[in-house]
Amino acid sequence: MSLQLSVRDVTKRFKTGEGVTGISLDVTKGELVTLLGPSGCGKTTVLRSIGGFLKPDSGDILIEGRSVVALPPEKRPTSMVFQSYNLWPHMTVYENLAFGLKIRKLPKAQIREAVADALRLVQLPNSEKKLPGQLSGGQQQRVALARSLLLKPAVLLLDEPFSALDAKLRQEMREELREIQTQTGLTMVFVTHDQEEALALSDRIVVMNHGHIEQAAAPRHIYDRPSTLFVARFIGKMNFLEGVVEGSGIRVGPFVLPNEDRIEGETLVGVRPEDVILKAAEAGEGMKGLIKQIMVLGHYAEISVELEGGGTVRSFQPKDAVRELTAGQQVAVAFTKSIAYPKIGDN
Repeated sequence: MSLQLSVRDVTKRFKTGEGVTGISLDVTKGELVTLLGPSGCGKTTVLRSIGGFLKPDSGDILIEGRSVVALPPEKRPTSMVFQSYNLWPHMTVYENLAFGLKIRKLPKAQIREAVADALRLVQLPNSEKKLPGQLSGGQQQRVALARSLLLKPAVLLLDEPFSALDAKLRQEMREELREIQTQTGLTMVFVTHDQEEALALSDRIVVMNHGHIEQAAAPRHIYDRPSTLFVARFIGKMNFLEGVVEGSGIRVGPFVLPNEDRIEGETLVGVRPEDVILKAAEAGEGMKGLIKQIMVLGHYAEISVELEGGGTVRSFQPKDAVRELTAGQQVAVAFTKSIAYPKIGDN
């Protein structure tokens, strides 16, 4: 696949001390890449730098092989979808969508056809005559998305576009955006702080923290093999157990785990709750503990176990599998997968 976007060693610092330092990122044509991280991590700074709304202190940004770092937003082959819909309230849906095309002096018949096609793509056919105030929040966001699609950008930028919507509508919009991306083959860079959104939407996730990239990889790899302790803590839920290097392995309670990364000294071993196995205390080897709490969360249950040696481990189990378990019951804890990190720098 050809390279559509290249961010090269971009640095942008603010007086507050926040910003980004030395960010480099390549996005291939047709790829949907999500910038994910906590507030203040720099993800929006990167997005706005790509769109031309911020000028980097140093570095370069190339789109389709051409540097755009000196160009204003309106001269870049990008389009931005914001969290706020930015629709003209006194204009109809058609007028809002046609505005940018009229500036480009396209023929009226071509504009009508393009607007109708865009509205069909976002599942709002025959809504041209409505005013934004007559639409729901989700419908207004669809119109805002259609407006950006009409410009046929080389890279579509999306700045937390669904964060103002309720959970059910947010999920629907995610599915629709992914379908639109599949149909159009557009290259998209999406910003969110919502992990579920990032995992569901993305071809690749870029996890950011304190102005730098912690890890960039496919969603499954980010979840299964977080490369840093920050990513392990940030993505999903993770149990952490203290371990000590022993020979060629890492000892955690009665278990000696493989030390694949050759970590030295004290370690933290991460285990996803779905990889925690609970057995009857007398059933065999394991870390002994008492069930502290059982919470049924729809189709699964989250069980908190207080370990004899200290600390708490959480386990996800099918809801039908916990009928025989009760708070205060003694169990043996084991796990099917784990990943270790040096304890140094644990914060």
